[in-house]
Amino acid sequence: MSTTNKPVKTASRPTRTLAILALVLVAMVSLVFIQGSTSVRLGLDLRGGTSVTLQPRIAPGDEGKVTSEAIDQAVSIIRQRVNSLGVAESEVAAQGSGTNRQIVISVPGENGRRVVDLVGQTAELRFRQVLASASGIPAAADAAATPAAGVSAEINAKFAALDCTKAENLQGTGADAPTDTLVACDRAGSTKYILAPAEVLGRQISKASAGLDSQAGSAWFVSLTFNGEGTSAFGALTSRVTSLPEPTNQVAIVLDGLVVSAPRITEAIPSGNAQITGSFTQLEAQDLANVLKYGALPLAFDRGEVQQVSPTLGADQLDAGLLAGALGLLLVVIFTLLYYRALGFVTVGSLAIAGLMLYLLFLLMGEWIGFTLTLAGIAGAIVAIGVTADSFIVYFERIRDEMRDGKPLRVAVETGWQRARRTIIVADLVSVISSVVLYIVSVGSVRGFAFTLGLTTAIDLIVIFFFTKPMVTLFARLKYFQSGSAWSGVSPRSVGMSAPAVEGKVA
Repeated sequence: MSTTNKPVKTASRPTRTLAILALVLVAMVSLVFIQGSTSVRLGLDLRGGTSVTLQPRIAPGDEGKVTSEAIDQAVSIIRQRVNSLGVAESEVAAQGSGTNRQIVISVPGENGRRVVDLVGQTAELRFRQVLASASGIPAAADAAATPAAGVSAEINAKFAALDCTKAENLQGTGADAPTDTLVACDRAGSTKYILAPAEVLGRQISKASAGLDSQAGSAWFVSLTFNGEGTSAFGALTSRVTSLPEPTNQVAIVLDGLVVSAPRITEAIPSGNAQITGSFTQLEAQDLANVLKYGALPLAFDRGEVQQVSPTLGADQLDAGLLAGALGLLLVVIFTLLYYRALGFVTVGSLAIAGLMLYLLFLLMGEWIGFTLTLAGIAGAIVAIGVTADSFIVYFERIRDEMRDGKPLRVAVETGWQRARRTIIVADLVSVISSVVLYIVSVGSVRGFAFTLGLTTAIDLIVIFFFTKPMVTLFARLKYFQSGSAWSGVSPRSVGMSAPAVEGKVA
């Protein structure tokens, strides 16, 4: 008995589809060379470095200050501070939601500790008139600590009891309100002050830079330039205190609640320029200038967990991840070649094209969006190998099903594709949607896994349409495959047929 098959519209131009894919690959390679991308940017867990979590400090009654806008502003300021230090490939990102939002800073390399210490500073700079000063020990042991005139008894009592030799009193908080009278120590803990409400604020600084005073024993300082508002306020402050007795003729420069310096003002300074001195080292002066240049953080932060990954450990993890990926890929290749034989070479070529596209995208996205490859991302790529292989299996098995139904190879390739592509598209879309949802709701390294999995799954769709299907169509036109050779992967034995199908007939 014989039956005739309905004519099937076959793809007549697979070479055109392959040419389009080739042009896309050439364009991607050209972009890589134009941008000078030479290597994939590696995350902290693969190259080593320092990671720290900053948790917003919430004082009683200040819960409303921890808003998404304030966190985003802090992220922007911290990112500018890090970039100003010339630290490449660092990451500053907010995680979580509501009052539980945190800022995670990841700095690769060996200088991460310095950067982490710097970026978390609130950098609330204030200029305050000195009302009283004394040595940094409690008044019971220091007779010079006399009550200050015009100050409440509560402030005087707090001033007398302040012990600047204790470490907890030398940790600036940045929580001082500019409108309040402040009791504070200097950074060295040698002197304590009563300070009037702030008259000049850090937000009124337009420029900040570090400089070296060679005439003063190579001392480093920070030069400040105020904006119009700050120039007027600083000029008025310095003009008023010049004629006052000590210590009220001093202007204290307060950073995060600690007095950096308190110079005596001998003449008015209307120019809008000032200097901060205080026995700075070069790094201290440069770091202070950098944090002041970009303004104060809108919130105070407590430092959470600090994680350090050595470059050696990062390299070991990278090697382990690459080895796992190579083994997974090798097993897939061996299986396809053993099961599908010559047809399996289409799978090998497809995986090679997918790997090349993924690598080029890693290079390009590293330049475009700062993408970094993490160990979780490598895991996502390894999982995606299985997703890609599943697409090939679905298509190849559909071809075999059609051949078992009596269709010749060239017809089976097209009818099998028509039936398989919907399954492939739906399966890949489900994987992509899952990856997108996981990326949105997750934090940390899980997002790297989700991103890479989604990206590789999307690449699978491109490869199956623009490479796998056209290559199978071309293979089906070859006499070697049409003859049903034993090693073709579409022989009667491998398909499960008693005899090869003849064009338009079934035996």
